[in-house]
Amino acid sequence: MTESLDPRIRRADLEASPASSGLKQNEHWETYAIFHQDKRGAAHEFVGIVHAPDPELALVFAKEQFGRRKKTVNLWAVRSSDIYTFQHEDDDMFSTVPDKNYREASGYPVRKRINKYLFDQKEEEASKA
Repeated sequence: MTESLDPRIRRADLEASPASSGLKQNEHWETYAIFHQDKRGAAHEFVGIVHAPDPELALVFAKEQFGRRKKTVNLWAVRSSDIYTFQHEDDDMFSTVPDKNYREASGYPVRKRINKYLFDQKEEEASKA
C-alpha cells in the first residue's frame, strides 16, 4: 500500500471516520473556493480555499476558518473544479482600442463653457449693483 506524505491524511483514520463518505486510503477531498460577505448588500469576496468531502461540510469548515475572524453574514462554497476561466493565450480578447477619449471629460470643452457662464454671471451682477 502506498503511504501518503500529506499529514492530514496520515493522521486521520479515514476508514473509521463517519465524515469520510466512502473515501479510501490516500484519496483526497475536493477543494472549495470560499467567498465571504461581511454585510447585507455587499459583494462577496474570495477569502480562501478549504478541503472537504461535500459542499455542506465545506461550509462548516469555511465558517470555522473564515467566519470567526471578522463579521460574517454569508458564505459561499464553490467547488474549485466548477470555476471556469479564460486561458492566458486568449488574453487578446480583453485588449481594447487604446484611444478612447470620448470616455473622459477632458475631451470635451465643457470647462470653457462653465468658466464663460460664471464670468457672464459676475458681469451681470456687477452691472446690477
